[in-house]
Amino acid sequence: MIIKYNPKLKELARQLRNNATRSEVLLWQKLKRDQMHGYDFHRQKPIDEYIVDFFCNKLRLAIEVDGYSHEIVEVWEKDVKKTNRLNELGIHVLRFSDHQVLKDMENVLREIEDYILGFEADGFTPPSVPPY
Repeated sequence: MIIKYNPKLKELARQLRNNATRSEVLLWQKLKRDQMHGYDFHRQKPIDEYIVDFFCNKLRLAIEVDGYSHEIVEVWEKDVKKTNRLNELGIHVLRFSDHQVLKDMENVLREIEDYILGFEADGFTPPSVPPY
């Protein structure tokens, strides 16, 4: 399945990378340069009509780090819609709160690793996604 993105999101994604939250920066330090089992993650990646915080094409995995604003009903509803759309595209979404990343990084990394190990154990090879 080919996943396209709205080209208008490219500049916004660049701005988000340059203005990352503390929790995003800390998690990025653990994901970048293939540190997570050799998988290549990208940050602030435009997909369809959305931008995901972190994305690994080979794993078909999006990782979202949600701040306190995501507890507001309207924002939460947008998150549900975003997750559902990504799932329709064959992308699994893991969500973590800022608090989890800042205070419990070990378990955040463990959950990501569990997803990877399950992905590898299933022998699942998702359809390739062309580079954006």
